[in-house]
Amino acid sequence: MRALIEGFLGLLAPHHCIACDQPSDPASLFCPPCSATLEPASDPGSVFEYGGPIADAIQRFKYDGRSELGAPLGMLMADAAGRAGCHVDAVVPVPLHWRRRRKRGYDQAALIARPVAKTLGVPALLRGLRRVRNTASQVELPFRERQQNVAGAFAPGRLHGVGRALLVDDVRTTGATLASAAGALRAGGVSEVDTLVLATRVLRGGT
Repeated sequence: MRALIEGFLGLLAPHHCIACDQPSDPASLFCPPCSATLEPASDPGSVFEYGGPIADAIQRFKYDGRSELGAPLGMLMADAAGRAGCHVDAVVPVPLHWRRRRKRGYDQAALIARPVAKTLGVPALLRGLRRVRNTASQVELPFRERQQNVAGAFAPGRLHGVGRALLVDDVRTTGATLASAAGALRAGGVSEVDTLVLATRVLRGGT
């Protein structure tokens, strides 16, 4: 009877691939064609290499108003963090500036941080960092300007009692944003900062 009910509910609200919206198995976030082209990251601080279906899912999540994708994408990160045996006091997302957050309607890093923190059994400190400068999008900048763009962009927030933090974001390209954010965490008294991103993107041709 339970299987019959679940099948009926599946017809009413079928599961869809988070990358392409095609129907998918309820046990998988991606449809079979998208699952086949996912590329796991070689870096332990990242879950996937940026490209293909994971890039499509991130684009939809960030720029198409698909805030509901934050939970499943966060679960992918949570699974990686759990398997890595992360031992931290808190999870801290890399925050958007309030102007950009208001325009987008949500902060994507905060949404993916919650499942990670829940899996690790620690708080998600959504105000652990403050973005004090509304920097230009890193996507629009060449390699050499990215570090300068985010220098001094963050300030420590509410970090009382946090000795070791896991800093999370959606995409890492050069690592400049994560480095700047980690520096602010250390300035706020955090002694150790680990980082985890959903995907690592490689710039081609040094630009």
